[in-house]
Amino acid sequence: MAEPLKHLYSQSFITELSAELAKHYPSFKQQAFYRSVFNKNWTSMELKQRMRHITICLHNQLPFSYPKQIQILTKTAPQFTGFTAMFFPDFVEVYGLNDLTTSIDALTLFTQYSSSEFAVRPFIIKYPKQMLKQHLLWAKHKNHHVRRLASEGIRPRLPWAMALPQFKKDPSPILPILELLKQDESEYVRKSVANCINDISKDHPELVINIINKWKGISPQTDWIIKHGSRGLLKKGNEEALASFGLNHRVNTSVSSLSLNKKRLPIGGEFEFSFEVLLQEKLEHAVRIEYVIYFMKANGKLSPKIFQVGTYSFSPKQVLSFKRKHRFADLTTRKHHRGKHQIGIVINGKEMANLDFELV
Repeated sequence: MAEPLKHLYSQSFITELSAELAKHYPSFKQQAFYRSVFNKNWTSMELKQRMRHITICLHNQLPFSYPKQIQILTKTAPQFTGFTAMFFPDFVEVYGLNDLTTSIDALTLFTQYSSSEFAVRPFIIKYPKQMLKQHLLWAKHKNHHVRRLASEGIRPRLPWAMALPQFKKDPSPILPILELLKQDESEYVRKSVANCINDISKDHPELVINIINKWKGISPQTDWIIKHGSRGLLKKGNEEALASFGLNHRVNTSVSSLSLNKKRLPIGGEFEFSFEVLLQEKLEHAVRIEYVIYFMKANGKLSPKIFQVGTYSFSPKQVLSFKRKHRFADLTTRKHHRGKHQIGIVINGKEMANLDFELV
């Protein structure tokens, strides 16, 4: 089992951070900082709680004005990368909201070593016009991490982050930013653009349909972005989205021989399922095949989750056989519950066959 991310904030990490801070602020009280981090509540804290706790402890050991604190942190930050370094932008989020100029420079630097995607959002809410201009500038930055921040930071529904209600209601102000990035050389950036489009599709599907039709065929990069960005619409069986990718919602198909090798299995276990798909048409068609699992929730109700099998070109009267496995291990994003579940096979957005099974 993978080590929880919260354990990345280890004793050795805090010791290393303290030593680096002391290089740029010789009077930094390393032992006091260490003791304040690993207080009596540390073991009960989860990942983001630990990050915020480090931010607060660090602030308490830097007895200067905010700009002076940032000077020290900007010299320290380049030595730390990845998720553990996200307390640097978190520091800006907590203590820099009233100093936009200093904070913008800090977020621009810090995102190049971790990510400022969470920290930037309170600034967007407080300074909407200034931040939209800033995101347009970031979209033209030479560093791909900064360009990714331009799209990731303005996602209306960024997971585990503060929502941006103004963009959920009206995403039109962020479209020029996505336009600038739609053919970015970095896959990291293009994936962020696609995720932003997928966010928009949840509130404004018609707008995303327009983007699909506008960007389709411009380049392989834009084709990938719109396909990935419309995944939510495709999973919902949106007919316009399906048609944009050459998928006919009304194509005549049938599903047969759906079977499970286990109809009763423990949480954490897996089963294998198989099925056949027949195209009952006189012409060749593209067929998108998915399976849906209706998970039992804690409240006793079933909740569907779609999983993609693939898109295939079927000849007339062609039959294809499929075999897949699904594991029911608990995840950070999904906890399984005992009881009746269901699996279904979905063809071009329509559920065609299903079976019950039970988790015990």
